[in-house]
Formats: sequence, structure tokens, C-alpha cells
Amino acid sequence: MGAEPTRIDKALEANFNTIPHLIRLHAAASPERCALRQDGAALTYAELDALMDRVAAALQRDGVGPGQTIAICAASSIAYAALFLGSLRAGVAVAPLAPSSSAQSLADMTADAGARLLFLDQTVAQALKPVRAAMPATPVTLDDSTAGQAFAHWLAAPGTAPAAVDIEPDWPFNIIYSSGTTGAPKGIVQPHSMRWTHVQRGRSNGYGPDAVTLIATPLYSNTTLVSFFPTIGLGGSVVLMAKFDAGAYLALAEKHRVTHTMLVPVQYQRIMAREDFARYDLSSLRMKFCTSAPFSAALKADILQRWPGGLIEYYGMTEGGGTCMLTAHEHPDKLHTVGKPAPGHDIRLIDDAGREVPPGALGEVVGHSPAMMAGYHKQPEKSAEAEWYDPAGKRFIRTGDIGRFDADGFLTLMDRKKDMIISGGFNIYPSDLEGVLQQHGEVAEAAVVGVPSSRWGETPVAFVVLKQGASVDAEQLLDWANQRLGKTQRLAAIDITVSLPRSAIGKVLKRELRDQFSSAKQVD
Repeated sequence: MGAEPTRIDKALEANFNTIPHLIRLHAAASPERCALRQDGAALTYAELDALMDRVAAALQRDGVGPGQTIAICAASSIAYAALFLGSLRAGVAVAPLAPSSSAQSLADMTADAGARLLFLDQTVAQALKPVRAAMPATPVTLDDSTAGQAFAHWLAAPGTAPAAVDIEPDWPFNIIYSSGTTGAPKGIVQPHSMRWTHVQRGRSNGYGPDAVTLIATPLYSNTTLVSFFPTIGLGGSVVLMAKFDAGAYLALAEKHRVTHTMLVPVQYQRIMAREDFARYDLSSLRMKFCTSAPFSAALKADILQRWPGGLIEYYGMTEGGGTCMLTAHEHPDKLHTVGKPAPGHDIRLIDDAGREVPPGALGEVVGHSPAMMAGYHKQPEKSAEAEWYDPAGKRFIRTGDIGRFDADGFLTLMDRKKDMIISGGFNIYPSDLEGVLQQHGEVAEAAVVGVPSSRWGETPVAFVVLKQGASVDAEQLLDWANQRLGKTQRLAAIDITVSLPRSAIGKVLKRELRDQFSSAKQVD
């Protein structure tokens, strides 16, 4: 006879449960197990559970309850994580905001979310000074600075028990804003059912009580949260980094015998480029994950060769819909792809008229799965634009990405639909051109964008970061690349730059590159 299922086992087998409830069960079963760790500080599951109760009780005291939202804008910390989780226990949704956003965008996002409380730190408070007087949200400081009531004083008294809240699957879990630097932010509402799906998926990726996950991306990012919540929900330990540094990351991975990690491609690139990489003991790593930006086949191959443990690339959107997974260690011949649809995920390709394309043809990627956003917060028109329905009425989320399935069912991405360049009537995919440039031995990074052209309507130009010690100049590199590109693909210009503009999670900001080029130069 097998062992009697525990309360945790039973909770995980349910069609729906909540992460706060799982934490309560872990606290009862293993109170001294470490839940959160950062810079020498740590919180056990019993301590985390008690702190979450104090957060939930404080929110209830302040009249913030189910259907309402708080906003958090601060560097990652143990307090940030406990606040997020405690808010969920009260049935309150969380809007985690990017500190790198402009002051006006932060004010707009806080207002859009309807947040009555804004949890921040001194750095964010300083940035918000130009708009703070017009923001109705009450500030609470996670670092106990003087920009608002200190978090330690705002919390309910130790031992305070909140009123129990029965959370429904379709209640908002969080609102993640898709844009905070330029353009109008769109709040992506993710329900509790979506996050529960992420926890369930985590079981197949080896998360559990013995997992130690090192997180070096910010807690406001969905990239981080799809690794954070499965770790905590399944009883593992999270090691937080407030700011990524490749050397510090490697030291922490070795020190804490890390088993899981989520990194974006530029972080992998910086880690693998360190001359002392081989001296760190990374043998404890069981699974590494990557998402959020294009991940080159060459970089994947290097990681598989030199870094122990498996490597999984996720392709998907914060909005949910469909996810593809590439288990790179099992399919080394498919590193140029983003893998196959995850179990239970339906990925299809459609043309501009909304019709499914035939096998082998290019099309926009759309997806359906149990993990889908409810919609964009208070923007029904934008929500409708992001949806596609098949003839049977099944709802899919549009990605805006162009891709093609190969004969084995692996998806190769070409580019963002909006980044595709139409030059002289021909479709040009920037990723093809970037791939050629990256074959040059002195090129470290390359990004290609389309700029206006009086002759062609639009034409491709490249921004290139050279490797240290490189001697090639822009004219030589342009000639080298154009000899290898098709006639309709040829680059009009190359701009050699020190670095590429990136978001906090490593995405190249191509709009900034376009603006930078058009303000400085013109092409025929």
C-alpha cells in the first residue's frame, strides 16, 4: 500500500486551489523550512505565513478587500514578496509596477488599477515627486523610508488573524502592465485560475520542497512570477536578487546549491561570457528556464555544453493563451525553434484575414490554454483586438508574432508582426538579418529595424555591438553582411553602438532604435 496522501497532496490534486492556502499547509507541515532568502536575511514558511496574515488583516482593517487592488513599485525584497502573497490571501489583486517607468506612467497605472494603497521605496518616491501630489493612493514604504507610512508600522499587530476569504478561480490575481515606458499602459488581468495552472505545471519541472530557485529578474515581471509562484506554492525556497550581476549570481548559485533558475537571454549571455565561469560549482542545477526575448541557438548550445542541468525555453505572452516549450537538452537539433505546444495548449497560425494557414506556411501565432488573461483592465476594445475565435467559437489570444511549424511540430519564430519590414513590396524579417550579422566573429549583438526610405518605403538598418577588441568598422561589416544577404534583404546602413537599449527584463527596445536612427540620419 502507498503512503497516505497528505493535506498538501490533496490540495494539489484539486481542480482549483490557491497559493496562499498552499503556503498555510507548508507552514503547518514544515514550519522551519526556508521560504525566502535575500542578502543574509531569511524567512521560514511559518514566518511567511504569519506575515501574510498581518498583511491581509491590515488590508481588511483599511477597507481593502476582494475586487480591489493595491500597487507595488519597488526593488525586489522579502517584504515585497510577503506583501504580494498576503494581499492574495485577502482576495486583493496586486498591480506590480516597473520602477523604471516614467513618473507619469506610474501615476497613470496606479490610477488605472484603482489602487488605494501604493507600496514603494525611497528610489521610487524620489522619481514620483513631480506627480505625487495628484496621486490619491496612500503611500506605504517597504524600506521604511520617510516617503510614507513605514511597512512595519502599517502591518497589523503580530498574531492578528484576518477574516477568511473564499477565493474564486476567476477573481483577479494580479494586473501586469504591458507598457510603462512609452505608449499607453495596458493592464493584463490574470485570474487565480491562471496562476494555479502555473503551479500545477511546475510539478512536472521538478519544483518541490527540495527546490532552491534563484531569481535575478524583478518581481513585477511575469517572467519572474512564472518561476516564483511554482517554487513557493510547491514548498521550495526562493533566493532573491534585487539587482542582477553575473558574478554575484554565480556566487549565490554555488553557495545556496540552487536547483532552478529563470533568466532572460541577455543574462545568460553575460554569465556565459565570464572568463571565470568554469570555476563555479553549478552541479546542483536541475533545470534552467528562459523566456521574454529571442534566445539564439548558439547561446543555447553553449549553455548545454558548459552548464549542468536541463534547459527549457518558454515562448508565450503575459496575456497567456498558448505556450510553446523547448526542452533544449532533449532536442539539441531544434535549438533554432521555440519548441512544441505545451501539453493542453492549442497553438495555431492565421493569416491577415484571420484564416488558418496550411501546414508549413507562415502565419501569426495564436494560442488557447487553461492559462489565459481575463482581458485588459477596463479596455474591452483592446481585449477584443487581442482575441481570435476559431469557427467553433474557441477563444485564442493573438501574439503578434509570425512563425512557421516544421514537419515535427516545432515552432520557428520569424519576428514580431509589427517589426516586419516591407521594403519595395517584399517582406523582410529582421531576425534573418540579425542571424547573419551574428555569424561575424567580431559581432557580440545585433538588432535590425525598418526605417523610412524615399525609394523603398521602408528599408532595414542594423545596430551592432562589437566584441571587446574588435577592429571591424561599420562599412566593412555592411559589405560583409550584404554579400551574404539576399538582394531584397540588404542593409542600408549599420550603426556600431556601445549597447542596445533594453527593458528591465532584457527585451531590445526597437522603437528607441528607430527613433534614434530617424533623428540622426536619412536613407534613400
